[in-house]
Amino acid sequence: MNEPQTATGTGRTAAPAEPPVADWVTIEDLRRDPFPLYRRMREEAPVHWVPAVNRYMVTSYAACHEIEQDAETYSADETGSLMKRSMGHSMLRKDDPEHKVERDSYGSTLRPGTVKKHWNAVFARNNETFLAGLKARGPGADFVWDYAAPYAAENLRLICGFHNATQQDLQRWSQDMIDGTGNYADDPDVWARSEVASAEVDAAIDEMLPRLRGEPDASLLSGLASMPIPLEAIRANLKMTIGGGLNEPRDVLGTTVWALLSHPDQLAAVLSDPALHLTAFEESVRWVAPIGMYPRESTRESVLEGVRLPAGARVGVVLGAANRDPAVFGDPESYDIFRPRKPHLGFGGGSHFCAGAWVARSSVAGIAMPRVFEELPGLRLDPERPAVDEGWVFRGMTRMPVLWN
Repeated sequence: MNEPQTATGTGRTAAPAEPPVADWVTIEDLRRDPFPLYRRMREEAPVHWVPAVNRYMVTSYAACHEIEQDAETYSADETGSLMKRSMGHSMLRKDDPEHKVERDSYGSTLRPGTVKKHWNAVFARNNETFLAGLKARGPGADFVWDYAAPYAAENLRLICGFHNATQQDLQRWSQDMIDGTGNYADDPDVWARSEVASAEVDAAIDEMLPRLRGEPDASLLSGLASMPIPLEAIRANLKMTIGGGLNEPRDVLGTTVWALLSHPDQLAAVLSDPALHLTAFEESVRWVAPIGMYPRESTRESVLEGVRLPAGARVGVVLGAANRDPAVFGDPESYDIFRPRKPHLGFGGGSHFCAGAWVARSSVAGIAMPRVFEELPGLRLDPERPAVDEGWVFRGMTRMPVLWN
């Protein structure tokens, strides 16, 4: 029997490669436009050591998918986690079985049936309110900050059960704590703002829990108030929810509308077939993953797509790169709602698949997008004030002036 051939042609198993060092990557370049950096890294190797962020960045689809399916080797419970420092030890930084217990506590509030039966009506009311606010400001208003952000924040405020806060509070809490989770530059001012927001959320939770025990509703806090879950876990999980649960729908709504306005042929197809709103949404999540990277820590030495990782490695699973891997997606840099449907990794995978995915799909593709194009005829980007997209751990539109007839 012939020995299997290898890259070396000797019949022996090739030794795993050491990860290349991407010392040419800077945090500022990642913030401005990470995709050229991801292309270069992916073409060189599926894994790089990136000194600027002090972690191994994984950029191929196959390698990111492998990590998502192997929680024993790649733990969510990262040592020195920026998220733990900013928000506490939430379920996102836990492995099963601890993770499953806390995730299951969210189930009744966020499952598709509850979204359809209860939350969609709430989303529709909120959408009318904030879309009217955008229209009142008139052409030239900012689509994200005058509409998408307050709409997503108000939805999340009610889902969480923060009846003692405003949507403006949710926006500020979310941004200040999210800035902490991405504070790779270790900016002390960022940490100070994150700590203030974290303390305010704790106080709001502590006030709401006894109120919701006496007057229960459909919110997360109401459900958690009657469960035997430690207070610190409730606090950490709600902070995690305030972060991703606001940023994801806000950013995917802004990015999807921006992409469609930039591709008139695709916009025309969506307007002629309402079923394509969801297709446009999913392509947007693939094209610009709103959560572009999440951390893992290797529990033992491993080989990932032929590259050796040491035990205790700080790993970055770069969904923003994996979703543009040409080994999986044809012409991956382009936004194309007509491309063959293939599963993206924009909502993560495995046991940590995004618990709020159905909320985002319903509130954005099911409710907001159809009404936006109905209520704002001739909606278009402002050519005098170009839109701006930024970020890499979280990426979305930071400026999006729009005009309409």
